[in-house]
Amino acid sequence: MMEDVGGRFNLALYGSSTAEADIKANISYIADTKALPRAMPREHDVVVLKDIYALHEDKDALLSLSYRTLANAAHIIILEKKGILDTKELMQTLEDFEFRAANTIDVVDGYDLVMAKKMHMWGNGL
Repeated sequence: MMEDVGGRFNLALYGSSTAEADIKANISYIADTKALPRAMPREHDVVVLKDIYALHEDKDALLSLSYRTLANAAHIIILEKKGILDTKELMQTLEDFEFRAANTIDVVDGYDLVMAKKMHMWGNGL
């Protein structure tokens, strides 16, 4: 679907496994939860952090990188198994990092999903 519109899918997988994902993607493997994936400014339209936000040792750096790599009017989505996140606290943290319109969405069974948007001309000005 993405190839039809000239899109690209970048996937960063945390952990020691180097098993190939069964998808067409640019895959990078990150050995530990202190490290961050490589990402250029305004390179992505969506950042999805699935099962890594709660484990990552530098959540502030992870959110800062996510903000920088998102294009204007792009979204961040954080998915964690139900009960791991304090979603109200996370929504405030996203606001503190200049993401706007943070919401929880109950759409994925067994997961809390928090979504927010990087707005053009707001916050950090990137």
